[in-house]
Amino acid sequence: MRKLPLRLATAADCQSVAQLGERTLRETFLEGLGIAYSERDLAVFVEASYAPAAFAAKIEDPTQAVWIIEQEGVVLAYANCGPCHLPHPEVRSNHGELYRLYVSRAAQGQGLGRRLPETTSAWLHERYPGPMWLGVWSGNLKAQSLYSA
Repeated sequence: MRKLPLRLATAADCQSVAQLGERTLRETFLEGLGIAYSERDLAVFVEASYAPAAFAAKIEDPTQAVWIIEQEGVVLAYANCGPCHLPHPEVRSNHGELYRLYVSRAAQGQGLGRRLPETTSAWLHERYPGPMWLGVWSGNLKAQSLYSA
């Protein structure tokens, strides 16, 4: 199987990445893990985190990167990383963080989730030479398995 292109996202990708992000959020957390959000809270969260404007801000921010894997113009996976923002007492300004790594349900099992951490890790270590952090929902065993491998 040929390796799909992995590249930094551009402003032209905002709509596609936003759609993948929201769809994957709903499939993974709401449907898969049964996380209960009120419709109002979900709408606010989606607007702040998954709207095209939210991705545009991440893409334009020189301290962050959004990497995508696509096939024939369709975004199948993305990862967003940058300086660590976790509320932990050991976090320092030279620490990086993998904020999100999402793979569409249809593309899971193709190794895309393994390629993205390799790329984001290299990018983070060039800019933030301290430890790399990531947060994983305690019930998301699939993600925990990916990161522990």
